[in-house]
Amino acid sequence: MMTESYNELIAATLVFVGGHLLLCSRPLRQGLVARFGAQGARAITATALFASFVWMIVAYGRAPEWLLWDPPQAFAWVPLATMPFASILLVSAFTTPSPTGVAGAAVVNDAPRLPICGILTVTRHPMLWGTALWAVGHLFVGGQLATIILCLGILLLSLVGMWHIDQRREAELGSAWGPVKMTSSVVPFKAAMAGRCQLDWRGIGWGRLLGGLALYAALLFLHGSITGHPLLQI
Repeated sequence: MMTESYNELIAATLVFVGGHLLLCSRPLRQGLVARFGAQGARAITATALFASFVWMIVAYGRAPEWLLWDPPQAFAWVPLATMPFASILLVSAFTTPSPTGVAGAAVVNDAPRLPICGILTVTRHPMLWGTALWAVGHLFVGGQLATIILCLGILLLSLVGMWHIDQRREAELGSAWGPVKMTSSVVPFKAAMAGRCQLDWRGIGWGRLLGGLALYAALLFLHGSITGHPLLQI
């Protein structure tokens, strides 16, 4: 049956999503740290998650074509409109020390002041909002079953991951998490609109904005090489 051809992709996506939540859960994380140390635990987690990501991408490439629906041509503008914001969020996330990023507890404990600045005044989960926007944008134009499975998996991990990270940080940091939670928000711009923080455009800076747009431009040009579906005709 056609659906059986998608078993590997479904399994790989479940491992990718579930593996993130399991390996980053506090009980398992504490066990790995106790046995292998903080750096060893981080290396094991990164290796396992990277392997599951590679498996998911390989399984996506192997999945046969099955068009579930034919997206209207007008929907092509959705990812073109969302991806600049996703790219800026991703570049900002990887260039801003964050309490919700890797080693985020240390960012809070070691910072001389509350580390809510730059992109974190928009949302304390810039990376996951970037991947969520990527997934949503591509769901509008991805009529193939394989694309839908992949995008839904990444979207689920992004949204559940925000809640999961907040729960873990609160357990790790205790009262130190309170000020972070009060001066930032999961939903973009919510804390700023509620007056709990001021948008730090200067902290975001032109460099990150231009870097995000450069990433967006690179993805436009390289989309054909990466996916086999060129977006620009040169």
